[in-house]
Amino acid sequence: MTTVAWKLNRLRLMGVSEIWWRVQQMATKKVANLGWGLAITPPPPITKAFGNSYLQLPSALNDLLALQSAADTVLNGQWHVFALQQLDLGFPPQWNRDPKTGTVAPLTLGKAIDYRSERVVGDIKYLWEPSRHLELVTLALAWRATNEARYANGARTLLTSWFEQCPYPNGVHWTSSLELAVRLMNWSVAWHLLGGDKSPLFAGPEGEVFKRQWLNSVYQHCHFIGGYFSKHSSANNHLLGEYMGLFAGASTWPCWAESAQWAATATRGLEQEALLQNTADGVNKEQAIYYQHEVMDMMLLCQQIALANGSGLSAAFMQRLEKLAEFVAAIMDVNGNVPMIGDADDAQMVRLSYESNWSPYRSLLASCAVLFKRADFKTKAGVFDDKNRWLFGAPGLQQWNALPNVAATAPRQCFAEGGYWVMGDKFNTPDEVRLVVDAAPLGYLSIAAHGHADALALTLSVAGVEFLIDPGTFSYHTQQTWRNYFRGTSVHNTVRVDGQDQSVIGGNFMWLQKAESVCDVWQSSNAVDLFSGSHNGYQRLADPVTHKRRIELEKRLHRISVTDTLECRGAHQVELFWHFAERCAVSQLADVVVCQSGGQQIQMTFAGANCETGLYHGNDVLPLGWISRRFDEKQAIYAIRRLAKIVGTTVFTTVISY
Repeated sequence: MTTVAWKLNRLRLMGVSEIWWRVQQMATKKVANLGWGLAITPPPPITKAFGNSYLQLPSALNDLLALQSAADTVLNGQWHVFALQQLDLGFPPQWNRDPKTGTVAPLTLGKAIDYRSERVVGDIKYLWEPSRHLELVTLALAWRATNEARYANGARTLLTSWFEQCPYPNGVHWTSSLELAVRLMNWSVAWHLLGGDKSPLFAGPEGEVFKRQWLNSVYQHCHFIGGYFSKHSSANNHLLGEYMGLFAGASTWPCWAESAQWAATATRGLEQEALLQNTADGVNKEQAIYYQHEVMDMMLLCQQIALANGSGLSAAFMQRLEKLAEFVAAIMDVNGNVPMIGDADDAQMVRLSYESNWSPYRSLLASCAVLFKRADFKTKAGVFDDKNRWLFGAPGLQQWNALPNVAATAPRQCFAEGGYWVMGDKFNTPDEVRLVVDAAPLGYLSIAAHGHADALALTLSVAGVEFLIDPGTFSYHTQQTWRNYFRGTSVHNTVRVDGQDQSVIGGNFMWLQKAESVCDVWQSSNAVDLFSGSHNGYQRLADPVTHKRRIELEKRLHRISVTDTLECRGAHQVELFWHFAERCAVSQLADVVVCQSGGQQIQMTFAGANCETGLYHGNDVLPLGWISRRFDEKQAIYAIRRLAKIVGTTVFTTVISY
């Protein structure tokens, strides 16, 4: 999509107040280009007091060797950046060089750089990720755990090189307030781990210079974020993250006259956005499960900072965090699998765990088990990981151990405000069946940036084995065909009409028209779970089509019946898609499909309208049959497409036996 087309589409989704606000932002950028309104020379810091540490030295780690190995890898110049593993970037790296394409971004005014242009900056995700400085925390953790000076010295080398190569306010690392905020959060963690104001790194004249460099950059980060919040249609997780970074900055380094105002602004923003961006029943409104994890992490970290410095955040804020955890627990199957609904970018706010089997979702449930004294969360989490050992220390571990070991209870099944329904049987047992139905809004605010066209899609796991899945995200700013594929309707377990997505794409993080889903019937009993709903995404067609889906789980018969009704008058092409997890072995004979995985088996039988049923595996042409478990990585999976030409209202039936 051309820059002009993107801008026009973006403009269509703005109201008058947002347009006026963006005009003001543009004017601010223009005067910044002249050197006005910048923090080129920060005021001297008042260093009489610093914020209290919210981190503790654990008595023992689950995997100290993994932490040391990660730190040694960084010191050896080997970096892991999304799909690029063991990447030789050197130590320190070239911070303005995209490690994926080799493109060196310009050192002009950051706010004037078109970071969406691959020609100018390369793949911006790869360029930004190292500068979030999660590896700085890795080195600081290793020093705190081992007391080996090479790790602390490496942390100083890394930071000093960044200050030299990324001078304020120039370059791509001074463009996005969210990137500055995540970096500031990691700086806060590293500061405390390295000893705070009394760190041995600050000893002597060179140490004083290094300390002043760091504090000057902290001020510039806070000043930048305070002047460029993501507002209006961009006020999603970015805004919450910006408040997180500003809160961490003002709380850790209350060293300037502006610090108190920054802290007040951030606190107020965190409290407001936690309630605005998350439904009362615990679903993040961006309709992207991985971003729900990121938002929960932001909230958790800010609460720990607030508690360490005299007061926690409000009861309403904490209640919303608890509800978010309840939803994660509800959609997580007995083996810890969580559907990959909506966008995901593999981001972590801070990396404090290095265990090989670490799960961000289980980690958050462990945190919430301690925060809310929830034994059911403890059961779902399974382990008190190293992240929680650093955050809660020995007292947290004692609280964890004091929680009773109880059998997990049946989850809440209806999240009507959030738009999800959990169907199933024998929840949280080895014989569990768990089915998640998506009848949620497309996404949040007018652009719905991280939503996917997945209305009425479902996922299914049996005995903790994934069978029918959401294939994930894959890419963001580059590889346009794949970006659109992975968020389009054909990559979800639902129905597509006339080769069009249910909702209309307007850009990489933008939707112009949005399908609206409703649940008409929800019933749950010991014998049957029943969901019935519809969406209006195809009402825009010349001959409008309404897609209705009825899902009935008959527990005693071990059978799931999915009935898709397409209500229309004229002729249409209809496709019904089913996507299987990568470990599934799938075979097809006519209208019967058998899928085996992990010692379990499901059988799918198709009936109704006359269809051409095809089995695909890693097809690049359609495309069809792909999954992305990690950002910028994809692999082939089996997928079923049922293709039919219909005239008038038509019914399709899929029966799944397990």
